[in-house]
Amino acid sequence: MIPAEAGRPSLADTAGAGARPAAKPHLAVVGATGAVGRVLLGILSERADVWGEIRLIASARSAGRKLTVRGEEVEVVALSEDAFDGIDVAMFDLPDEVAEQWVPVAVSKGAVVVDNSGAFRGDPDVPLVVPEVNGCAARMRPRGIIANPNCTTLSMIVALGALHAEYGLSELVVSSYQAATGVGQAGAETLRAQLSAVSGTELGAAPGDVRRAIGDTLGPFPAPLALNVVPWAGSLQADGWSSEELKIRDESRKVLGLPELPVTATCVRVPVLTTHSMAVHARFENEVTVAGAHEILAAAPGVVLFDDPAAGEYPTPSDVVGTDPTWVGRVRRSLDDPRALELFVCGDNLRKGAALNAAQIGELVVGELRG
Repeated sequence: MIPAEAGRPSLADTAGAGARPAAKPHLAVVGATGAVGRVLLGILSERADVWGEIRLIASARSAGRKLTVRGEEVEVVALSEDAFDGIDVAMFDLPDEVAEQWVPVAVSKGAVVVDNSGAFRGDPDVPLVVPEVNGCAARMRPRGIIANPNCTTLSMIVALGALHAEYGLSELVVSSYQAATGVGQAGAETLRAQLSAVSGTELGAAPGDVRRAIGDTLGPFPAPLALNVVPWAGSLQADGWSSEELKIRDESRKVLGLPELPVTATCVRVPVLTTHSMAVHARFENEVTVAGAHEILAAAPGVVLFDDPAAGEYPTPSDVVGTDPTWVGRVRRSLDDPRALELFVCGDNLRKGAALNAAQIGELVVGELRG
């Protein structure tokens, strides 16, 4: 059921040029019951309260459920045209094909959409925004849509953006180690089921024994994930590349404003619930030093430098999970190239990799609407 005041005009409609709306903007969280949606509700409850109503929207089968946001229980409403009445900003986390259908509906109702799907990222009229790197791009949205990069790109791009601003990035080679929740709640459930199947056994010592033990519990993965790594994430694209690997290439270029940047990525799924890791080889236009890189990364917003291998200090997913920053360690200058750095990066794929970045973009829009 939509609240009685849902038919009111949005602030985006009523605020004239230079006007300062008296009320806070109203937010819709679309896909509120999903893995990213639930994390987003927690983030909205933790950050500065810049929103008026927060309306929770999901599929019809989830309508009527109650979720907690800002300390209050809010009833989930079904996805429909009327659900966007009076909404100023809508944050979407839906499958690509569903987002393609419903994002334009929200825009037509007067909302600015922050979309976490891949449906609009490649559109030249849709900015791809990481606030710490290219926040100003959020103002240029001719279609009324701002896209959130993929969680893998977001796990590294804040750190790379800071280094690029100083040294000028000229080439990027990435190997990702991606968590199960990169494919949503089904990934987490599948990994837990597989771990239960192999726990307490001596499996993993003979060809195919893990596959036989887990049976039909592959879930969204093409091979067993427990006691294994799978050199595949995403869907098959031309010439053997995966969609995840091409996203890293295309999205890094767009966020950094480097359309010709050479990028090579290999994406690997690992038996970690949440938090992506990446081994990054970054080559720059200018000579680099570890001391200089440390200074830049230590001062960069949204980055934690954690780099003292002698003391056993470097990022790992189990330490980074549930935190907001991009964590960077193992910073080395390439042995054979004074213009290249090697880094190891970890970032929670549900927080900065999705929900937090969307919340930060939303706050940029709020500042614009109220300014």
